[in-house]
Amino acid sequence: MFFSIRKKLFLFLTIATLFPFTISIWITYIYTTESVKEQFIHENLNIISKGRVDLSNYFQDITSILPPLYQNRSFMNVMESGAESYIEKNQEEISRTLINIYFTRKEIEQVHLYIRNGNDSYTVYSNKLSSRGKYEHVEDHPFYKELFNEQTPILIEGTHPIYSYNHLSFIPNSFVKDVVSFHQSIYSIPHSRLLGFLSIDIELSEIQAISERLFQPGVEDFFLINDEGMLIFSSEKQKNGEKLMEDWYQKIQSKKDTNGSLLMNRGYFKGVYVYEKFSAPYEKWMIVKSIPYDVLYENARRIAFMNIFIGAVMIIVVLIATFFVSIKITSPIKLLIENIKRIEKGELKVHFKTLGNDEFGLLGQHFKSMIDKINDLILREYLLEIKNKSTQLKVLQSQVNPHFLYNSLQSIGTLALKHKAPKVYSLLISLSSLMRYSINMDEDFVSLEKEMKHVQTYLMLQKERFGERLEYDFNIEHSILNSQIPKMILQPIVENYFKHAFEGNSKTGRMEIVARQINDTHKRIIISDNGSGVSEKRLREIIQSLSRIKQTESVGLKNIYDRLQIYYGSEASMDVYRGELGGFTVDLCIPISREEERLDESIDR
Repeated sequence: MFFSIRKKLFLFLTIATLFPFTISIWITYIYTTESVKEQFIHENLNIISKGRVDLSNYFQDITSILPPLYQNRSFMNVMESGAESYIEKNQEEISRTLINIYFTRKEIEQVHLYIRNGNDSYTVYSNKLSSRGKYEHVEDHPFYKELFNEQTPILIEGTHPIYSYNHLSFIPNSFVKDVVSFHQSIYSIPHSRLLGFLSIDIELSEIQAISERLFQPGVEDFFLINDEGMLIFSSEKQKNGEKLMEDWYQKIQSKKDTNGSLLMNRGYFKGVYVYEKFSAPYEKWMIVKSIPYDVLYENARRIAFMNIFIGAVMIIVVLIATFFVSIKITSPIKLLIENIKRIEKGELKVHFKTLGNDEFGLLGQHFKSMIDKINDLILREYLLEIKNKSTQLKVLQSQVNPHFLYNSLQSIGTLALKHKAPKVYSLLISLSSLMRYSINMDEDFVSLEKEMKHVQTYLMLQKERFGERLEYDFNIEHSILNSQIPKMILQPIVENYFKHAFEGNSKTGRMEIVARQINDTHKRIIISDNGSGVSEKRLREIIQSLSRIKQTESVGLKNIYDRLQIYYGSEASMDVYRGELGGFTVDLCIPISREEERLDESIDR
């Protein structure tokens, strides 16, 4: 059974691609799993480290409310002397101070002040200051009792439902919120004598906002824990205020590192805990975040799937490439055949830059070299042929359209009968000047000024023939009048107007010639008329005929184009198009100075 190279190539490349790809995917997955785990743990440690900074700064902001009160001399006098002395003035100071504290932050729910001198206490809740109350059994409050017995200036009461201090605030059951309380001692300065306590209850909105930036709700669990193991805030909000007893907490608590990770593989949880211990004001707190393995390895699986997808795409690409390789091999040959067919039609141009760096590329280089040599030989023959016909051109220059001569002489004769000597003499002089310029074959190049005078003479004679039916206008820059152009290169263009476009035009014929310098090296001459013009199809045919080697119907324009190419090569150009006057426009771009010996030098080479 015949087994083609294409089938063998398909089978070989499929095996050679699938086997190493499968092995590489497996190795990559194992390596990526460990790498992603370490990277993920490191990124989450950075996240909770930033959260620790935000929480520490927030707690610091709350505890920094008290120190400025020491600078309030009036308030400190009340704390030292008690509220009863100057009761109205002192209560006004107390009210102003506590209200200011209450409105310091939006999350403050309640402010309580205890004045030891007189056992007086005040509470601000729901924007209102309570009446003065006696706090006889202040040590019944566990945190106040601890502040009495220890030198600690501040204690933080973990998450708990808000309650009324000394029964001074009325808090409806429907308004009970979870709060964290900051209890601070107030001392006299400089004697360090205890003057009272200031308690600030804050609701958890800001702590929650900071915490929720550190974990993905519904995917990861988050715990903010104080030094007693109480949950200040948890991703499971119903557990706020509970004391943790789980084994993972005990293990993290026993670790001496301030941050790190703990891998757990128990029935209820399989994943990793990342943690960071930090100091809240005067207390050791901890941030813990749990990440299931499903989340941890999600990126690894995504990378593995991506590799599989990329591999599958690569296999498809390989198979497609194998299928088209034969076509790719034969494409240079096809390109060579297409170029050979164009050459057979007479278009001696190569339509490719290179066929590559292999044997086909070498073949293409030799093919291009061969065509260049053929073009060079044809160009030499063509130049010689043009040179041989230059004599014929000069003879043509000496010939004047018989029809034109007949009409001109008829006009002169008619004018002679009407006006006699002066006008007849002027016309005869113009005609003789025109004939002399055309017949003189000693010059190949003349100045633009001389060529324009010849054109003007020709148009003046036509003006005598057609009268008001003809108008013409010249706009020539003075700076280029002495520049050289090929002789008899403008008059044939002007004559074409009268041959092809003037007679059938019902409106007044208009001819306009504009010449100006466009840069340091070139000038531009535009000859335009308002004749009937040519169709788009005919215009395209004229443009295409100019660059052909073979002679075409547009002999005059073709002759001018060929002469420009012979004299100037690529430095000159000739464009034809519909002009602003609505007729036909010829646009010539010619070097300002050019030696006429260029033709002889080209032929000699």
